[in-house]
Amino acid sequence: MVKGIWRSFSCGLFLLLIGCSSNEQAVMENEQLEKNDFQEEDIRIVATTVAATEIFDALEIDLVGIPTSYKDLPERYEGLQEVGNPMNPDMELIKSLQPTDVISVTTLQTDLEETFDAVDLNATYLNLQSLSNMLDEIEMLGEKFNREEQADALVSSIEERLTLIETEVEDEESPSVLILLGVPGSYLVATEHSYIGDLVKRAGGENIVSGEEVEYLASNTEYLQQANPDVILRAAHGMPEEVVDMFNEEFQTNDIWKHFNAVQNERVYDLEELLFPTTGNLAVEEAMNELVEMLYP
Repeated sequence: MVKGIWRSFSCGLFLLLIGCSSNEQAVMENEQLEKNDFQEEDIRIVATTVAATEIFDALEIDLVGIPTSYKDLPERYEGLQEVGNPMNPDMELIKSLQPTDVISVTTLQTDLEETFDAVDLNATYLNLQSLSNMLDEIEMLGEKFNREEQADALVSSIEERLTLIETEVEDEESPSVLILLGVPGSYLVATEHSYIGDLVKRAGGENIVSGEEVEYLASNTEYLQQANPDVILRAAHGMPEEVVDMFNEEFQTNDIWKHFNAVQNERVYDLEELLFPTTGNLAVEEAMNELVEMLYP
């Protein structure tokens, strides 16, 4: 009789476990279906910067709106509605696309947040101000839009390639570096907290501006000359050709520049904006390779 009771109990327990297992499996399948449906059918994303657009392409995520830019955008988004310049997007046009998500970057948040709020658009501002921040944002987007596998693969690939580059230069003597960020009509000095400054630091360069908490400072040529950097990097932003012309005129007409070692030794380099924007992008490996050639000729 004890055997019979035990057999009945065992059968009941077995059936209970099967039932629980089946229920759990059904719940998991339903959650996955809901997640997929949410991703494929309910999401309408507008990316307002080139860097964000390229990240979404790498994560295999569709968009409904893209920025207006002279830069080539991914083929995936060919023919999509352009929504204007990243610094001054067309809010009404974005609104007409009925987006569930509007993506910008933190460096533009102060300028854009009030305008987005005025038309009831809740924007997400990606922090691409350093490489590590960019990688964190890629992971966040992968999790939010059901692209964890793509995000993990992308982040791992970037980290592995940059580790190799950093290892190659770890025994080299670190050059001192001045980074100038030029915009039409003026220029600033970039600290290690700027995106380009972060790349220079990773490549082993020593920024002559240290101890600052901001990304950029006003230029003081006398102070900069006293620091006498080994290398000067000139980054053009906005209108690259015009800014390069501005830099050339400044270096030719302002007598103080000829006293810099970097100028005397012809170690002044203009950075290509496509590789060295003011915020992170996916061209980081190519950018780092170019930096290494500039810093360790």
